[in-house]
Amino acid sequence: MKMSELRELTKEELQVKLSEFKEELFNLRFQEATNRLENPMRMKTLKKDVARIKTLLTERDRSMNIRGTDGK
Repeated sequence: MKMSELRELTKEELQVKLSEFKEELFNLRFQEATNRLENPMRMKTLKKDVARIKTLLTERDRSMNIRGTDGK
């Protein structure tokens, strides 16, 4: 997914996507271990998508923390 697509999602939707991607990545690792992996590039794509989602969630958490404090 592109970052612009991810930015449109809510925090809850991002967390659902993250868990879906992690589960799929887990399954792909098993396929790789048993030499049944059809598309090895899918693993690379999923890893990057997971990183994008984690980055976006961290950005949002930090922006909420900054807005929530009074500057002290």
